[in-house]
Amino acid sequence: MNLILNRRSAVAASLAAPFFTRAQSFPDRTLTIIVPAPAGGTADISARALSDPLGKALGQTVVVDNKGGASGAVGAQAVINARPDGHTLLMAFSGFHTMSPHLVKLPYDPLKDLQAICNVYTAPQVLVVRSSLGIKDGKELLAYAKQNPGKLNYASAGNGSVQHIAAELFKNLTGTFITHIPYRGTGPMVQDLLTNSVDMTLTTAPPLIPHIQSGKFTPMLVTAKTRLPSLPNVPTAEELGIKGLDVASWFALYTHASTPKAAVDRIASEVQKIMATQAFKDRAMSQGAVADYLNPAQMTALAKSDFERWGKVIAQAKIKAD
Repeated sequence: MNLILNRRSAVAASLAAPFFTRAQSFPDRTLTIIVPAPAGGTADISARALSDPLGKALGQTVVVDNKGGASGAVGAQAVINARPDGHTLLMAFSGFHTMSPHLVKLPYDPLKDLQAICNVYTAPQVLVVRSSLGIKDGKELLAYAKQNPGKLNYASAGNGSVQHIAAELFKNLTGTFITHIPYRGTGPMVQDLLTNSVDMTLTTAPPLIPHIQSGKFTPMLVTAKTRLPSLPNVPTAEELGIKGLDVASWFALYTHASTPKAAVDRIASEVQKIMATQAFKDRAMSQGAVADYLNPAQMTALAKSDFERWGKVIAQAKIKAD
């Protein structure tokens, strides 16, 4: 009997050894951060801010791969379909992770099929109009929109995106009618705003600030409780008398739900060190975002809380996908 038990133990140990070795040697090849949106948006910007320092910290190359489409579902599905070993990551953002599921049908469960590693950037939304429109500030915009229902249009990154929901909430709170034009990501919508193909948008600051500085876009308001240090002259929505338009986006690293805890903890630990540096904090601040680290447990709790919050907001405001 002892001989049989010893043989079984030896077999079990030999089967477990390769998995133990892989866990101990993580990472052992190139890592990929999938951005579930085209280049140019804050998810892309935050992933690229992190990729080089994370690669150096882990001793492996970290590449960024943009896979936009279906309000983030294409990129998320690519991570879910990948080997669950921590080498394929997702730069998730709150819009598609906690808002889209309430408006569009997804082929996966964002709270069960993906696991949080850590939050990287947090940023409020900034409402901008194309400067050629001639509207100088938020008060003028509200007056014009109320006097000309349906004449203005706004671009979003797609049905169920944070831009879509924030803009519909803005309309609901201000009693205005502005036509929605959905795009396949923040980058394309910003490009069309630059060519005057659309009138306005509401998104996070990083992809907008260069065009605000160049004079192409005119900022109207910020959806935060306080003004952004990078845009000190832009009032908050509440300063303009719009209460309840408190919309901030987070951009967090996620991976496959079955990825070993050791790999998740290793990545989270290295990202925390990177984000603690003044250089990383300054880079985020200059882009209109905040380097806001949250560990796996904290990020998981935030995502669940936001999922429940936005479900109620979307239902109460009667927001629907176009």
